[in-house]
Amino acid sequence: MGLFSFLTPEIAIDLGTANTIIYYNDKIVVDEPSIVAIDQNTGRLVGIGESARQMHGKTHENIKTIRPLRDGVIADFKAAEMMIRGMIKMINHRSKLFPNNLRIVVCIPSGSTEVEVRAVRDSAEHAGGRDVYMIYEPMAAAIGIGLDVEAPEGCMVVDIGGGTTEIAVIALGGIVCNKSIRVAGDGFTSDIQAYMRYQHNIKVGERTAEDIKIAVGSALPELEKAPEDFIVRGPNIMTALPIEVPVSYQEIAHCLDKSIMKIETAILEVLEKTPPELYADIVNRGIYLAGGGALLKGLDKRLTDKINIPFHVADDPLHAVARGTSVALKNVTRFSFLMR
Repeated sequence: MGLFSFLTPEIAIDLGTANTIIYYNDKIVVDEPSIVAIDQNTGRLVGIGESARQMHGKTHENIKTIRPLRDGVIADFKAAEMMIRGMIKMINHRSKLFPNNLRIVVCIPSGSTEVEVRAVRDSAEHAGGRDVYMIYEPMAAAIGIGLDVEAPEGCMVVDIGGGTTEIAVIALGGIVCNKSIRVAGDGFTSDIQAYMRYQHNIKVGERTAEDIKIAVGSALPELEKAPEDFIVRGPNIMTALPIEVPVSYQEIAHCLDKSIMKIETAILEVLEKTPPELYADIVNRGIYLAGGGALLKGLDKRLTDKINIPFHVADDPLHAVARGTSVALKNVTRFSFLMR
């Protein structure tokens, strides 16, 4: 890419519902929760990423915390722009970068509408992007896992992110068939909040439900290595008095069962649409799991038993999409599937 590449700093952004990851010079320079805190009186940015997450659910009327992305797409355009701009500034503090002359590759859900794609492009351009390319998340995940997406062989990826689960069959540098469903990490968190409310009469916030999911989140009611029960503290809904409840992984497996069944159904729907030659490749190679949802204990085993095709959890599934976006950034001229 010659002199232009030398003059134009290049960054890869995995703009996720739960976390935003930025690669620069083949290194992760930003890995922060996708959340901003704004002063309601002045409209000024008060916190971004982890500092804003610390404030989430604990603010007073002058400060508002916003998650700019919902279900994998931008729900609040202004907040998204502030978040991207603020995270690019974080890179500037850590490594010298020219602020308003960037080549950016951003990943987007495969089910995005034209309006949603334009919202991502506009946010990236307003945050300093001169050349903005986009790549679909399952394609980025496949590249990040290390699969050869341009080979004449089928590979299948299930990327369970924060807002959406992306399922795609990829061959010859294109998506052959895919499905994007809005059942993913945020849905699991909501399930846990509802379960704690109805089953234990205890009110828990989003952050606590997230902590429960990370500690004892499971897709199977029987695990070989059982995690210890997680102690939840909060107010009793009836009396408002504090209570303490131990939560086991079996309970969480039961509470997430319906959401996981929706993911299983979506995988089967994509397999139904897959051409027979590619289906044979997928059976031989197995199906790859990426995204934060892939870290649910026992998920790969449950899906393997249900679908009769081996499921493999990617190495470092949380960063697979961001890693793939970074590889795509270095091959902008070669990868024909990148969108401008």
